[in-house]
Amino acid sequence: MRMSSWWVVPSMLGLSSFAGAQVPQAGVSSLPLERRAKSYVDEVSYFQTEAEFQAWFELRAHLRQNFDDICGDTFCEGDYANIESIVFRCSVETRTGVIGQCLWVFGGSAEDIDSRTGVISTQTRTWACRSPLARRTTMAKLLTALAGPEPLYATLPGTSTTLYDGLVDCL
Repeated sequence: MRMSSWWVVPSMLGLSSFAGAQVPQAGVSSLPLERRAKSYVDEVSYFQTEAEFQAWFELRAHLRQNFDDICGDTFCEGDYANIESIVFRCSVETRTGVIGQCLWVFGGSAEDIDSRTGVISTQTRTWACRSPLARRTTMAKLLTALAGPEPLYATLPGTSTTLYDGLVDCL
């Protein structure tokens, strides 16, 4: 029998070339937990319980309502008077629950009607507003801090800021 690779012989004989080393099981990393590659998913893929899903959907509904309540007096007075909340999304690290980033996406429009033809022209714009989260904020802490009917004004964990403060810098 002819071998072209020296490492094949020990493996054929059932010997490990790493005497005393433990070989990890398939799909299991041998790296310590803190050194493994991070993997992020969207918040809905991260949640495990009905309570987490419920808290998230209530948070998003309250944020939309909070924004609608203030839009006309604040952000919706400029060039784009019709600004709507599209979605609030977060990325979450699968092992730790630490948030990578949260964005609140908005769309806006301004319309003009040509009085002679009745043709409506539009100008549109989108904004992706990054939430001013502290490093290492977990999804569990965020859901707890923003629970209730006015999450737009609640202090974000580990900061003295709110989601409203992030909108001021964005919109």
